[in-house]
Amino acid sequence: MLTQAHSRRRFLRNSLLCSGAFTAPLSIVAAQSQRIDRIGLQLYTLRNEMAQDFEGTLEKVAELGFKEMQFAGYHGNSPTEVRRILDRLGLSSPAAHVGLNLLRDDIDRQIDIAGEIGQQYIVVPSLPANERTLADYERHAEALNEFGQRAKNAGLSVGYHNHNWEFELQGEKIGYDYLLYFTDSDLVMFELDLFWAVDAGADPIEIFKKNPGRFPMVHVKDRNASGNMVDVGRGVIDFAEIFTHSDTAGIEHYFIEHDFPEDGINSVAYSFNTVDEIRF
Repeated sequence: MLTQAHSRRRFLRNSLLCSGAFTAPLSIVAAQSQRIDRIGLQLYTLRNEMAQDFEGTLEKVAELGFKEMQFAGYHGNSPTEVRRILDRLGLSSPAAHVGLNLLRDDIDRQIDIAGEIGQQYIVVPSLPANERTLADYERHAEALNEFGQRAKNAGLSVGYHNHNWEFELQGEKIGYDYLLYFTDSDLVMFELDLFWAVDAGADPIEIFKKNPGRFPMVHVKDRNASGNMVDVGRGVIDFAEIFTHSDTAGIEHYFIEHDFPEDGINSVAYSFNTVDEIRF
C-alpha cells in the first residue's frame, strides 16, 4: 500500500505528465544498474517562489521526490527555522551557496549557520568580475585554503562552484586549473556545474580524470544545441555517460538547477523525472 506522501507525490507528478510538462526522453534510459537515489535541487532555480512562499515551495519539491536541498539564501528565515522545516518534510541540506564577501566578512558565522542547518559544504558560488586574472585565481585559492581550514576545524568543508569564465584562456593557462592546483585537496572541494563546463568547451569527464575525488557535488543543468540552458532532458548533454565516472570524480550529491526557468515548478519536475530515469 502506498503511503499518503507517496500517493501525493505520484499524483503531483502524474498531473504534470498529463499537462505535457514531462515526456520521458527514452534515450536517457539505459541498461546500467546504478541510479541516483537522493536527487537534489539548487534552490536558486526557485528563488522567486521561495521569496513568496518559503515553506510552501519546499513542500512542493518534497512532494515531487527531491531529497536534498542546496540553498542560495534563506529569505529571512533563521537557521533554526530552516532546520525545522527540513526535518518536518524529510529533507536534508548537504550544502549551501554562500557569497565570497560573506565568508570574507565572517567565516565563523557562516560555519555556525551551516552547522545548525546540518550542512557539510559551504560553496563559493562565484568570483567578482574584477577579480579573475590568473594572479587573482592564485590569491582566491589561498583564501579558499584558509576558509577550508577553518571549516575543517568545525567538521565542515569548503567548495567552489564554476561558471564558464573560469575556463577562458589567459595566455596558455586557465583560471580553473589555478584553483585546482593551488588549493589543498584536503581543504577545498569543487562543485562542477556541468552546463557551464560544457558551455566553455571543457569535458567534464576529463576534468574528473585529471582531478579524481575532488568533486563531491555537481550541478545537473542541460544545454541544447543552440547553447541555451534548458530543463534536464531537453538538451544534448549525455548525463548518463558523465555519471559513469561518478566514482572517479567522488560525486555524492547531484543538484538539479536551471538559472532562468519559465515555470519553476514545472521545470524542476521535468528535470527530476529525467534524472530519476538515468541509469549508469
